[in-house]
Amino acid sequence: MNENFPNLELRPPLFYSWKIGIRFELGVNYDKNCPYKNNPYLQGVYSRVITLFKSLFSDKDDIYIVVDVNDYADGDTFKHKLNIFSRYIKDKSVLYRLTQNTIPYIFPEDDEEGAYKTHRFTLKCKTSDIKYFPILKAICNQDMGIRPSVFHRVYFININRKTIFHAYDDRGCDILATSPKTIKGVYDKYNDWILDYDRNEIDEVFK
Repeated sequence: MNENFPNLELRPPLFYSWKIGIRFELGVNYDKNCPYKNNPYLQGVYSRVITLFKSLFSDKDDIYIVVDVNDYADGDTFKHKLNIFSRYIKDKSVLYRLTQNTIPYIFPEDDEEGAYKTHRFTLKCKTSDIKYFPILKAICNQDMGIRPSVFHRVYFININRKTIFHAYDDRGCDILATSPKTIKGVYDKYNDWILDYDRNEIDEVFK
Protein backbone atom coordinates (compact mmCIF):
# COMPACT_ATOMS: atom_id res chain seq x y z
CA MET A 1 0.00 0.00 0.00
CA ASN A 2 2.83 2.40 0.76
CA GLU A 3 4.01 2.13 -2.83
CA ASN A 4 0.67 3.25 -4.28
CA PHE A 5 -0.51 5.47 -1.44
CA PRO A 6 2.66 6.93 0.09
CA ASN A 7 2.26 8.53 3.51
CA LEU A 8 -1.45 7.72 3.62
CA GLU A 9 -2.59 7.09 7.17
CA LEU A 10 -5.25 4.42 7.13
CA ARG A 11 -7.82 5.95 9.46
CA PRO A 12 -11.14 7.75 9.10
CA PRO A 13 -12.13 10.13 7.72
CA LEU A 14 -10.18 8.59 4.85
CA PHE A 15 -11.49 10.94 2.17
CA TYR A 16 -9.73 13.96 3.71
CA SER A 17 -6.36 12.19 3.85
CA TRP A 18 -5.82 11.76 0.09
CA LYS A 19 -6.07 14.09 -2.90
CA ILE A 20 -7.96 11.74 -5.24
CA GLY A 21 -11.19 10.36 -3.88
CA ILE A 22 -14.97 10.40 -3.73
CA ARG A 23 -17.24 10.48 -0.69
CA PHE A 24 -20.59 8.86 -1.42
CA GLU A 25 -23.74 9.13 0.64
CA LEU A 26 -25.26 5.74 1.37
CA GLY A 27 -28.19 6.47 3.65
CA VAL A 28 -30.98 8.83 2.59
CA ASN A 29 -34.40 9.57 4.11
CA TYR A 30 -33.57 8.00 7.47
CA ASP A 31 -36.64 7.16 9.53
CA LYS A 32 -35.96 6.56 13.23
CA ASN A 33 -39.33 4.81 13.49
CA CYS A 34 -38.14 1.94 11.29
CA PRO A 35 -35.38 0.26 13.35
CA TYR A 36 -36.12 -3.21 12.01
CA LYS A 37 -34.14 -5.53 9.79
CA ASN A 38 -34.30 -4.87 6.04
CA ASN A 39 -36.34 -1.68 6.47
CA PRO A 40 -36.62 0.60 3.39
CA TYR A 41 -33.83 2.90 4.60
CA LEU A 42 -31.37 0.03 5.03
CA GLN A 43 -32.43 -1.57 1.75
CA GLY A 44 -31.38 1.68 0.08
CA VAL A 45 -28.07 1.68 1.97
CA TYR A 46 -27.34 -1.93 1.00
CA SER A 47 -28.17 -1.30 -2.62
CA ARG A 48 -25.79 1.62 -2.89
CA VAL A 49 -22.86 0.07 -1.05
CA ILE A 50 -23.06 -3.17 -3.04
CA THR A 51 -23.41 -1.30 -6.33
CA LEU A 52 -20.33 0.83 -5.60
CA PHE A 53 -18.29 -2.16 -4.46
CA LYS A 54 -19.14 -4.19 -7.57
CA SER A 55 -18.21 -1.21 -9.73
CA LEU A 56 -14.69 -1.21 -8.31
CA PHE A 57 -13.95 -4.90 -7.70
CA SER A 58 -14.06 -7.85 -10.08
CA ASP A 59 -13.92 -11.44 -8.87
CA LYS A 60 -10.35 -11.94 -10.12
CA ASP A 61 -8.89 -8.82 -8.50
CA ASP A 62 -6.16 -9.26 -5.91
CA ILE A 63 -7.13 -7.42 -2.76
CA TYR A 64 -6.13 -6.76 0.81
CA ILE A 65 -8.77 -6.73 3.52
CA VAL A 66 -7.55 -4.65 6.46
CA VAL A 67 -9.41 -4.72 9.79
CA ASP A 68 -8.49 -2.45 12.69
CA VAL A 69 -9.35 -3.61 16.21
CA ASN A 70 -8.85 -0.96 18.86
CA ASP A 71 -7.46 -2.03 22.23
CA TYR A 72 -8.53 0.25 25.08
CA ALA A 73 -6.48 -1.60 27.69
CA ASP A 74 -9.64 -2.75 29.46
CA GLY A 75 -9.26 -6.46 28.72
CA ASP A 76 -12.30 -6.55 26.45
CA THR A 77 -10.59 -6.27 23.08
CA PHE A 78 -10.88 -9.92 22.18
CA LYS A 79 -13.69 -10.78 24.57
CA HIS A 80 -15.81 -11.31 21.50
CA LYS A 81 -13.95 -13.42 19.02
CA LEU A 82 -12.76 -11.58 15.93
CA ASN A 83 -14.81 -13.60 13.47
CA ILE A 84 -14.89 -11.18 10.55
CA PHE A 85 -12.53 -13.32 8.54
CA SER A 86 -13.84 -16.76 9.44
CA ARG A 87 -17.46 -15.71 8.93
CA TYR A 88 -17.04 -13.86 5.66
CA ILE A 89 -14.35 -15.88 3.88
CA LYS A 90 -15.64 -18.66 1.63
CA ASP A 91 -12.56 -20.88 1.58
CA LYS A 92 -11.09 -21.14 5.07
CA SER A 93 -7.72 -22.28 3.68
CA VAL A 94 -7.18 -18.66 2.61
CA LEU A 95 -6.96 -17.68 6.27
CA TYR A 96 -3.40 -18.95 6.59
CA ARG A 97 -2.37 -15.70 4.89
CA LEU A 98 -3.87 -13.61 7.67
CA THR A 99 -1.34 -11.40 9.43
CA GLN A 100 -1.61 -9.28 12.57
CA ASN A 101 0.39 -6.23 13.55
CA THR A 102 0.07 -4.06 16.64
CA ILE A 103 0.44 -0.36 15.90
CA PRO A 104 0.01 2.85 17.92
CA TYR A 105 -3.61 3.80 18.51
CA ILE A 106 -4.91 5.35 15.27
CA PHE A 107 -6.53 8.23 17.16
CA PRO A 108 -3.65 9.48 19.34
CA GLU A 109 -5.52 12.72 20.05
CA ASP A 110 -7.97 10.63 22.10
CA ASP A 111 -5.27 8.79 24.03
CA GLU A 112 -3.54 11.31 26.29
CA GLU A 113 -1.98 8.64 28.49
CA GLY A 114 -0.76 6.51 25.58
CA ALA A 115 -2.46 3.40 26.95
CA TYR A 116 -4.42 2.43 23.83
CA LYS A 117 -3.25 0.57 20.75
CA THR A 118 -4.66 -0.79 17.50
CA HIS A 119 -4.39 -4.38 16.29
CA ARG A 120 -4.32 -4.38 12.49
CA PHE A 121 -5.30 -7.61 10.71
CA THR A 122 -4.51 -7.97 7.01
CA LEU A 123 -5.58 -10.69 4.59
CA LYS A 124 -4.50 -10.94 0.96
CA CYS A 125 -6.98 -12.78 -1.24
CA LYS A 126 -9.18 -12.52 -4.33
CA THR A 127 -12.47 -10.66 -4.36
CA SER A 128 -14.11 -14.00 -5.13
CA ASP A 129 -12.81 -15.37 -1.81
CA ILE A 130 -15.02 -13.08 0.29
CA LYS A 131 -18.73 -12.91 0.96
CA TYR A 132 -18.76 -9.20 0.29
CA PHE A 133 -22.53 -8.70 0.35
CA PRO A 134 -22.96 -10.00 3.93
CA ILE A 135 -19.89 -8.21 5.32
CA LEU A 136 -20.86 -4.86 3.77
CA LYS A 137 -24.38 -5.22 5.15
CA ALA A 138 -22.95 -5.98 8.60
CA ILE A 139 -20.73 -2.88 8.44
CA CYS A 140 -23.74 -0.73 7.57
CA ASN A 141 -25.75 -2.29 10.42
CA GLN A 142 -23.32 -1.21 13.12
CA ASP A 143 -25.20 1.88 14.33
CA MET A 144 -28.67 0.51 13.65
CA GLY A 145 -28.94 -2.00 16.48
CA ILE A 146 -29.36 -4.78 13.93
CA ARG A 147 -27.41 -8.02 13.69
CA PRO A 148 -25.14 -9.16 12.25
CA SER A 149 -22.98 -6.10 12.82
CA VAL A 150 -19.31 -5.32 12.27
CA PHE A 151 -18.00 -2.54 14.52
CA HIS A 152 -14.35 -2.70 13.52
CA ARG A 153 -13.08 -0.55 10.67
CA VAL A 154 -12.73 -2.55 7.47
CA TYR A 155 -10.79 -1.37 4.41
CA PHE A 156 -10.79 -3.09 1.03
CA ILE A 157 -7.64 -2.35 -0.98
CA ASN A 158 -7.68 -3.32 -4.65
CA ILE A 159 -4.10 -4.13 -5.63
CA ASN A 160 -4.79 -4.31 -9.37
CA ARG A 161 -6.83 -1.12 -9.69
CA LYS A 162 -4.96 0.75 -6.96
CA THR A 163 -8.08 1.83 -5.10
CA ILE A 164 -9.25 1.80 -1.49
CA PHE A 165 -12.88 1.24 -0.50
CA HIS A 166 -14.11 2.14 2.98
CA ALA A 167 -17.77 2.04 3.99
CA TYR A 168 -17.64 3.64 7.42
CA ASP A 169 -21.29 2.98 8.40
CA ASP A 170 -24.78 3.42 6.98
CA ARG A 171 -24.11 7.10 6.29
CA GLY A 172 -21.39 6.89 3.69
CA CYS A 173 -18.48 5.40 1.84
CA ASP A 174 -15.04 6.71 0.85
CA ILE A 175 -13.25 5.65 -2.34
CA LEU A 176 -9.61 6.57 -2.96
CA ALA A 177 -7.49 6.08 -6.07
CA THR A 178 -4.01 6.82 -7.37
CA SER A 179 -5.44 8.32 -10.57
CA PRO A 180 -8.73 10.11 -11.31
CA LYS A 181 -9.11 7.97 -14.44
CA THR A 182 -9.51 4.83 -12.35
CA ILE A 183 -12.69 6.04 -10.65
CA LYS A 184 -13.99 8.51 -13.26
CA GLY A 185 -16.59 5.99 -14.40
CA VAL A 186 -17.96 5.65 -10.87
CA TYR A 187 -17.91 9.44 -10.48
CA ASP A 188 -19.94 9.88 -13.67
CA LYS A 189 -22.39 7.03 -13.21
CA TYR A 190 -23.23 7.61 -9.55
CA ASN A 191 -22.76 11.36 -9.42
CA ASP A 192 -26.13 11.88 -7.74
CA TRP A 193 -24.91 9.84 -4.76
CA ILE A 194 -21.93 12.10 -4.01
CA LEU A 195 -22.15 13.79 -0.63
CA ASP A 196 -23.12 17.41 -1.31
CA TYR A 197 -20.94 18.72 1.51
CA ASP A 198 -17.79 17.63 -0.37
CA ARG A 199 -19.10 17.93 -3.92
CA ASN A 200 -17.14 21.02 -4.96
CA GLU A 201 -13.84 19.51 -3.82
CA ILE A 202 -14.61 16.23 -5.59
CA ASP A 203 -15.69 17.93 -8.83
CA GLU A 204 -12.34 19.72 -8.97
CA VAL A 205 -10.53 16.38 -9.12
CA PHE A 206 -12.45 15.24 -12.20
CA LYS A 207 -12.47 18.47 -14.25
